[in-house]
Amino acid sequence: MDPRIVIHAPGEDGGRRVHVDGTILGMAYSETDLREFLRRVELPDWDAVDIEDRSLFKWVGGGPETWA
Repeated sequence: MDPRIVIHAPGEDGGRRVHVDGTILGMAYSETDLREFLRRVELPDWDAVDIEDRSLFKWVGGGPETWA
């Protein structure tokens, strides 16, 4: 099964588009922004979830350390 959350490659402004279950949530400019999106979609343990968990997250164009 594909990961539920897709974080796309950084754009020219450094933001990364975030999709959850195929729905665009917006642009994240940091891990803090990403976690806010997770909170809004009521992901269980959104504040402690391992954002490197490849069963849940698909990072395109760099991993969680790449924001620009």
